[in-house]
Amino acid sequence: MGILKIALYLILAPFIGGFLAGIDRKIGARFQGRQGPPLLQPFYDLFKLFEKQSLVVNGVQDFFVGGYFIFILFTGCLFFIGGDLLLVCFALTLAEVFLMMAACSANSPYSAMGSQRELLQMMAYEPMLLLTAIGFYIATGSFMVGDIAQSSVSPIAYLPGMFFGFLYILTIKFRKSPFDISTSHHAHQEMVKGITTELSGNILALVELAVWYEDVLLLGMVGLFIVNMKWWSFLIAAAVCLLAYILETFVDNLFPRVKWDSMLKSTWLVTLVAGGVNLLILTLVH
Repeated sequence: MGILKIALYLILAPFIGGFLAGIDRKIGARFQGRQGPPLLQPFYDLFKLFEKQSLVVNGVQDFFVGGYFIFILFTGCLFFIGGDLLLVCFALTLAEVFLMMAACSANSPYSAMGSQRELLQMMAYEPMLLLTAIGFYIATGSFMVGDIAQSSVSPIAYLPGMFFGFLYILTIKFRKSPFDISTSHHAHQEMVKGITTELSGNILALVELAVWYEDVLLLGMVGLFIVNMKWWSFLIAAAVCLLAYILETFVDNLFPRVKWDSMLKSTWLVTLVAGGVNLLILTLVH
């Protein structure tokens, strides 16, 4: 069963991630009064990137991008086979470190600035990410995703503040405005493409593919708040995941990008108030 889950994640996640990227573009186009590209446009772009020649800055950059891709796959597989949620958080952080080091290895001011901002983003969302894992443990008595998914009551009943805080940091993880400071798919980014400026061809395609895998993983963590031992809870969780992604897309198109200090202050405030208070109450109740 574990091998089947891994196979399903590796095969289906890119299709789900690419389709969600197409929905994102459609919604963004509608906000600007345009028809927008077809839903399958992200797949066309990805295939085009794989066909293009890569301009390699240095050999170590390819190594770090490969490490980023492998650790994203490892993290997603670990999550969907019901592994340790705390290890999932650590592995996801390690994947981001590989991407940041790939940007640092290039002799480019835009890439270097993007990697510095990526580090600031990690400082912003990591406390809430770890707090969420701890909250799941206190609410269900286990760090194992499989055990959490088989709880008698959906974890969101005990973790409403954690759920709000996790949705807040998803804006950073999805690289959407107002927190798309290290790189962005919008044209208003003053650093060109920031952390991915020096990536091209199939190397850039590999990063884009890893982002789709990561998006599905993050939405899976959203669904973990909803699922329980009842089979129909998985259908509700899938609907909540879709609504969460659409909400993030709306936020992306409605709010202007903020400076890094505003991102840190607001994220830590949400972590302290929503996550910290929820954790305190949960500890007292249990």
